[in-house]
Order: sequence, then C-alpha cells, then structure tokens
Amino acid sequence: MKLKQYQVDAFTDKVFGGNPAAVVPLSVWPDDSLLQAIAEENNLSETAFFVPAEKAFQLRWFTPLKEVDLCGYATLATAHIIFEILGYSKPIITFETRSGALFVEKMAPAWK
Repeated sequence: MKLKQYQVDAFTDKVFGGNPAAVVPLSVWPDDSLLQAIAEENNLSETAFFVPAEKAFQLRWFTPLKEVDLCGYATLATAHIIFEILGYSKPIITFETRSGALFVEKMAPAWK
C-alpha cells in the first residue's frame, strides 16, 4: 500500500516552528493496526488520518502509543492540507470525529 503523507507545522508561518503534525489522506479506512504503526513510525505527537465522507471528512488522530479523542492543532493541519493542497473550495470543512462534529472555516492569514 502506497500512501501520501504531509507534515504540517501548525500555529506558525515559519519552518520548524509551531506544532508539527503528520496528515495522511486515505480513500478508505485500513485496519487500525496499520494506522497505529504509521503513527508510531512518524514519532510525532499526532498523526491525523482522514477519509472523505458524503458531506464531511472522517478524521482520526493517533499518537505513537494510541488513538486519541481530540487534537486541535492536528485538525487545523488537516484542514490546511484539504484547503491548500487538495483544493477544497467550500469555505467550511466539517470533520466527523469520535468527539463529535468539528468545523474549520478558511480565513485569510493574519500575517498577510
């Protein structure tokens, strides 16, 4: 299985600043053991995995040790990939998570 992965530094506009998170787009959910193994190998605080759903994106977060219920900065890192790399054109992304629905609205960066 070949997967694309991004590393995003959230909460910064500088390389190697902020909070790093890995973001892995998927088309379907593989076995949880594979998700955990990827997160363990990344060895970052969080690895976010997402799958497109009918009107939202399903989103899950893994640390190197376990799946967690919520991670704000990895959610924002995932939204960045969906908006900026994958070209999502709607102004708000809805994420379906174990913690419920989360919404991220695209706004102009404060530093521009």
